Amino acid sequence: MSNKKEFLVIMISLLCLFLTACSQGNSPESANEQDESNQKEVTDDNEKSDKDPKDNKSDKEKKDKQDKNKPSSDQKNNESKDKQDNSSDKQKVEDDGSAEEKILPIGTLSYGDNGEKVSMMQEALNRLGYSLEVDGDLGWTTVWAIKDFQGQVSALKIDGIYGEQTREYILKAIDGNLEVNPGTGLEKNNDTEENQNDNENNQNNNKENSNVVSNPSSILALVNKNNKLPADYVPNNLVNPNVRFPFTEDLPKKQMRQVAANALENMFNAGDKAGVDLFAQSGYRSYDRQEAIFAANAREHGRKAANQFSAQAGESEHQTGLTMDVTSADINYRLNTNFANTDEGQWVKKHASEYGFIIRYPKGKTSITGYQYEPWHLRYVGEKAAKYIDSNNITLEQYLGN
Repeated sequence: MSNKKEFLVIMISLLCLFLTACSQGNSPESANEQDESNQKEVTDDNEKSDKDPKDNKSDKEKKDKQDKNKPSSDQKNNESKDKQDNSSDKQKVEDDGSAEEKILPIGTLSYGDNGEKVSMMQEALNRLGYSLEVDGDLGWTTVWAIKDFQGQVSALKIDGIYGEQTREYILKAIDGNLEVNPGTGLEKNNDTEENQNDNENNQNNNKENSNVVSNPSSILALVNKNNKLPADYVPNNLVNPNVRFPFTEDLPKKQMRQVAANALENMFNAGDKAGVDLFAQSGYRSYDRQEAIFAANAREHGRKAANQFSAQAGESEHQTGLTMDVTSADINYRLNTNFANTDEGQWVKKHASEYGFIIRYPKGKTSITGYQYEPWHLRYVGEKAAKYIDSNNITLEQYLGN
């Protein structure tokens, strides 16, 4: 009995312990896991406590600083836009500063210069209506164009030199702030009867102010409305060239100076071989003969009109003995522009310079020569000058810089 009581007491005690454990919600395994968790937390806390507090502050400050310095997306966009605007403004300034220089060069250019700057200037003048060959060579044709432009601007000196002031006014003309009419500049400044009224006093003043040719025997003597031959000038060595004429009379107009006559014979011989039949019509004329011819033309057509196609006494190249008018049977030996359409006229235009002759009054050069187009009027200037004048499509005035 005693043993049963002791057993019962033991069982009750064990039951009480079991119930107590259950009421606390902890099993032996849970208690172990909780202990391990608590131990880990203590370890982490110890590690955190072992780290220097200053390091924590330093990391935070660095992060704050990075966040502060780091631009936002809006800031990035604004900065990018500002950069583009600045770049655009800078480019605009550069473009404005160099645009004019791209049209016209800066500096001084004169006869004989060549290169890209000359080409730029020629292109600019062509934009104003001139017809220059853009070859980078500042020859007499370009000099003439510069002079013609300068002649239309009262503030410019007519010297054929491209400089700062000329550049300034060309730019104004390109921008539309200055009216330019190619071919009128020199006419406005030439003191010739063509540009004066028919008042007799003005005509007399023109004659008094005309230049008298100082070297009339030179094969490059310039004879025109501004450069007169002396009334008593008669060339030496006048001969009749051995060429065809449409008349048989021995007239003074058959004559030429020996040097020009020899060249004419060579040209006619070459024409014969090429199958063209040239005829010589009118060569030397004296001062008195030219005076009579002009008077007759003035009576028939009026003095002003006559001055467009007929030279006054002293102003005719025929008095030099270096000129010959040529013609063809196809136009009944007349002297008119139809000659240019004949085989003879076309051959002369192509080959005359090879023998030292030029078409003295070419098409489109009336404003320079003072006379209308005359494809029949040949002037001897020598092979070198003739080839240069022909290849550059200029006049004797331009070749000589007048």
